[in-house]
Amino acid sequence: MAERALELLALPEDKAAFLLDIGCGTGISGGVLANAGHCWVGLDISGPMLKIAAQDDEDRDNMGDFVWADMGSGVPFMPGAFDGAISISAIQWLCHANSSDQLPKRRLHRFFQTLYGCLGRGTRAVFQFYPENDHQSALIMAQATKAGFNGGLVVDYPNSVKAKKVYLVLMTGGIAQLPKALTGEEEAMDTRHHIENTGRVFTVGRKHEKKPVKGSREWIQKKRERMVKQGR
Repeated sequence: MAERALELLALPEDKAAFLLDIGCGTGISGGVLANAGHCWVGLDISGPMLKIAAQDDEDRDNMGDFVWADMGSGVPFMPGAFDGAISISAIQWLCHANSSDQLPKRRLHRFFQTLYGCLGRGTRAVFQFYPENDHQSALIMAQATKAGFNGGLVVDYPNSVKAKKVYLVLMTGGIAQLPKALTGEEEAMDTRHHIENTGRVFTVGRKHEKKPVKGSREWIQKKRERMVKQGR
């Protein structure tokens, strides 16, 4: 699924990208990004999972850095920091409230608003997720549109119970054609639902600590310098 999400990002083939993995868990998807030659940052709400990811990261040297954060509270990075973002089996959890003060619509909007801000213009974010129903898909897409994204759903293997996968492909700026879905058949099937928006850019604040804050301009600059030194 991470390989397919990376494919749907449609990144330039001649250079490495700086990518965000949202809901990274133990870093499995990040490893796919690293193996493709990209530098990545993983964000997750689970401290134990990030601890495992950090330990595994030392063993496999996959270039990942990790941020402990609740995506429903916003993505804590500087404007234009990333060349793209992926998320595997995570976004649907924002549609559920774990406490009385958590409003799914508000959390989704906050998430997409801040994600839009930390992505470069003309880039993409790809979410593989498991919608419970059409209403949930519509809720997610509506909040993405409100935050400024264009895009829609790409459904691979729509007629297969086991192989069917749903991807939300979002774009910042401009209106581009969605990628074709995989069907396993010769004839193409139109399984895409479009959303459009002219959008605006939102920005995210910066926290101040003694060391460079993950997501800050200084921290991102060091990450990019690291990529250059390694010829990425």
